Parts: sequence; structure tokens; C-alpha cells
Amino acid sequence: MLFNEPQTGEKKSEQKFIAIVIILSLIFGALAGSGATFLIFQNLDKFGTWGQKVSQKISAGTGQEKITELDLESATIDVVKNSSPSVVSIIISKNIEPTQNPDFNNFFQFGYPFQFNFNQPSQPSTPNNQKPQKQEIGGGSGFIVSADGLILTNKHVVNDEAADYTVITNDGKKYIAKVLGKDPVNDLAVVKIEAKDLTPLSLGDSDNIQIGQTVIAIGNTLSEFRNTVTRGVISGINRTVQAGGQGFSETLEEAIQTDAAINPGNSGGPLLNLKGEVIGINTAISQSGQLIGFAIPSNEAKQVIESIQKYGKIVRPFLGVRYVIINKEIADANKLSVDYGALITRGQTADEIAVVPGSPADKAGLVENDIILELNGQKIDESHSLARLLSKYAPTDEVELKILHKGEEKTVKVKLEERKE
Repeated sequence: MLFNEPQTGEKKSEQKFIAIVIILSLIFGALAGSGATFLIFQNLDKFGTWGQKVSQKISAGTGQEKITELDLESATIDVVKNSSPSVVSIIISKNIEPTQNPDFNNFFQFGYPFQFNFNQPSQPSTPNNQKPQKQEIGGGSGFIVSADGLILTNKHVVNDEAADYTVITNDGKKYIAKVLGKDPVNDLAVVKIEAKDLTPLSLGDSDNIQIGQTVIAIGNTLSEFRNTVTRGVISGINRTVQAGGQGFSETLEEAIQTDAAINPGNSGGPLLNLKGEVIGINTAISQSGQLIGFAIPSNEAKQVIESIQKYGKIVRPFLGVRYVIINKEIADANKLSVDYGALITRGQTADEIAVVPGSPADKAGLVENDIILELNGQKIDESHSLARLLSKYAPTDEVELKILHKGEEKTVKVKLEERKE
């Protein structure tokens, strides 16, 4: 138990002194705080808003600095606010027979087509002699890459030659879209609208992305909810996946895997980093898993845009081989003498031949089961695929290949050609 001691005269003097010191401290503290607050408000333009400070912090580095949850929220809001005006919805319309049930697949899947019937116009009972009517059958996404109306999207979004395409910008304006080019190598396409003074998105360097990095996806979800935003991280890089939809399939090499929720209709939309740069083009999802999406690296898209601007079409070099990249597991399973390179092999169907007749590879004498070890001295492996290395060259360029043919190494020169769609 505690007791209060009697107060002596000396102790009373000490208490008065302490009280005076406390009062003076409070007064001077208040004056100092008021002065600091005045200076801050007088120079608010130098400090900027909270969101601006976050953006400046991210812009000053790689965008991967450790930040708090509040920083992350502010950065996300800034990216979405600045990027959304450049993200567009692409509406697909087509003449449909009265008795035909429109079925559109605008998103890559794995193993079998993914079909959905939401947002589809109902089919009334009509006479068989009624003429076909143009109807909206689905949609995808895209984003502006030039001020004069170039828009990047997925090839499978605009792959139907019989369909018409309409671009709707974030402010609700509608434009007729013309397909300028479809990439014969990747699931990429460029469309054009007649518009000026648009705000393009910047393409970042996808070679510098890191697993765990925060990313933001924006797109026309379910072909109905324009500019839907989701956030996640990069889950993996350099993925090779076989993706396909109804009547369309493609092998995606060096794809970016993300857990940012990507839904049908997001095809062709941007995958952004916290600096607001596009590092990927959303392309595919896994139907068997959850939150497993894939995007094409932005560096692949840069070549497509440059080609359109230079040639008016997408120009890609062509070698003419079907191959699989060798790793240790494949080498062990097939008792190969090397654990790297591109093994020339046929596909699963009769028309998926190993070497295209009359192609540059055929002319150079390459055959099935040959292994391409190097291209112009660069070793071919999972980090340096043959397609990626070839993309750096132009048609008519001559390249040197190191080949392993029946256990013997040899060097051949190949003159590339332009790849047709």
C-alpha cells in the first residue's frame, strides 16, 4: 500500500518550479508547432499530395521499393486514374442467322474451348426466311499506344474476318476500328481508330520484372463491365503454355504468370506496374486453376508496334521449324546428350510437321530430331528461346546456327524470310 507523504516548504518550492517549467514548455511547444504548420501550408506545392509523393518515390527507383499498405493503395489509385483513359473496350459484331445461336470465345483457355453465354442477345423464334441481323457477339480489351489512334490488343479478339469491330473509349465515345495487322508469332494485333490527341500508355521493360512484383490489370470484364480493375503480383516468368479457344490455338512462350484476377473480356488489356507502365498484355487464364493468368511480355509488343509504324504491317522473320526447348528433365527422359537447345520435332497432328517444306530451315538442310544449339553464338535455352532470339532479326537477315545432327555438331548459315500470317 502507498501513502502520501506530508508536504514540506522546500518540497512545495520545488513543485512550483517544476510547474513553471512545464507551463513554459507547453507554451513554446505550441508556438513551434504553429510555426511549422504555417511553413508547411505556405510551401505545400513543394511537398505535393500524398499520392504524388508515393508516385515520386516509385518513379525514382525500379518500382519495387518496400512500401506500406497505405503507399500501395495510393500508388494503385494513381495508376488506375492515369491509365484508365487509355484502356478501351473492343466490341465484336457479326451478321447472325435467325436460327443461329451466337457463341463467342474471346479468351484463351487450356486444353479445351471455354464457352460462355452471358451478355448474349436472346434468339426469338423467327421465320427461316428472315435475313441475317448484325448482333454483338462478344468483346475484348485493348489500350492506346499512339496519339493518332493505334490500339494494341490480342489477335484472338479480332481474328474473325467476317466480324466488325467497334472501339469504345473510357469516356464512352465509339469508333469504327480497322485491323492493321495480326502477329503471326504471338497473340497480338494492332487496330486503328480515326482519332487524334489520344493519351497512349508507356510500355515498360518486361525483361526487368520480378516475381512478387505488384501488378494491376484493367479490362472489359465479361464484355460488359468496362475498365474493371484487379490487383495482384507476378507469380512466375518465362512460362510456356499451350492456349486455345474455339477454332484458335497458340503457344505462348516466355509468358508472365499473375494472380491478378483476369476474366473473359480482359483479353488485350494492359498488365501494369506501379509506375503505370505496361509490362504485359493479358491473354490467357487457366480453367482448371484459380487466379492463374498469363500475359505476353511488353517487349514483344514493342516490336509489333514498331513494325506497324515502319511497314504498315507486322513483319516477322521465318525459319520454318517446330521445336521444343530442351531442359534437364527432357534431356534425361529422352536420353539426349545435351540439356539445352531447340529440338526440332513434329506436333501431335499430321499437319504439324517438324520442318516446313521450302522454308529457310528446309533449304539449309535441317531435319526432324536435329537440335539447334546456338543462334549467332547465343546459346538456346529456357531463358533464350529460339523464337525470342529470331525476333531480333529482320527478314532477309542471314544467321548462323550451330546444329547437333545425329550426334555431330555442325554450323550452317540460314537466310531468313518474312513469315506469313
